[in-house]
Amino acid sequence: MRALLIVLLTTLLSGCGYNTLQSTDEQIKASWAEVLNQYQRRADLIPNLVEIVRGAAAQEKEILVRVTEARAKVGSIQATPELVNDPKAFAQFNAAQGELSSALSRLMVVVEKYPQLQSIAGFRELQAQVEGTENRIVVARNRYIKAVQEYNVTVRSFPSNLTAMLFNFEVKPSLTVDNEKEISRPPTVDFSAPKAAPAK
Repeated sequence: MRALLIVLLTTLLSGCGYNTLQSTDEQIKASWAEVLNQYQRRADLIPNLVEIVRGAAAQEKEILVRVTEARAKVGSIQATPELVNDPKAFAQFNAAQGELSSALSRLMVVVEKYPQLQSIAGFRELQAQVEGTENRIVVARNRYIKAVQEYNVTVRSFPSNLTAMLFNFEVKPSLTVDNEKEISRPPTVDFSAPKAAPAK
C-alpha cells in the first residue's frame, strides 16, 4: 500500500510542473551568473582603457569621468544570484549597467578622433577585448531572457501555476532595453544638402 502511495505521489508531482519549475529556475541562475560574469569582465577592462585614453586624450576629461563614475555605480550594487528575485534591485542594477554601456559607447566614439591611440598596441588590444565582451554580454543577456521566458510561462500556466503558488515560485523580471521609448521613435531623416560656403 505504501509503495502504491509513493508511486501515486511521484506521478502527481511529475505532472504538476514541479520538476520543470526547478530546472527552469536553475537555468535562470546559470544564465544570470553568465551575465554577471561578462559584466565583471567589462568592469575589469575599463580602468586600463581609461588610463590609456587619459594619457593620449587628456582633454576628454568629462567622458572619462562619466565612464569612471558609471563603473563605480555598477560596483556599488551587490550583484548576487538573488538579485533576480528582487524586481526593484534588479531594475536598479539593469539601469546602472545601461549607464555604463552608454558611457563606454561614447568613450569609444570619442577616441576615434585620436589616431595616436590607434598606434598604441595596448589600446588596440583593450579595444578588441571591450568589443568582444560587449558581444558576449549581448549573448548572455539573450540566454537569460530566454530562460526567464520559459520559467515565467511555466509559473503562469495551468496546472503548474498551482504548484508555483504552493511552493512560492514567482514570476522573475526580464532584462529590458533602457531606452525603449527612444528606439521606438522613428528617426528624423533630412535629405536636404548642406549649403556650400561662399567662395572667397
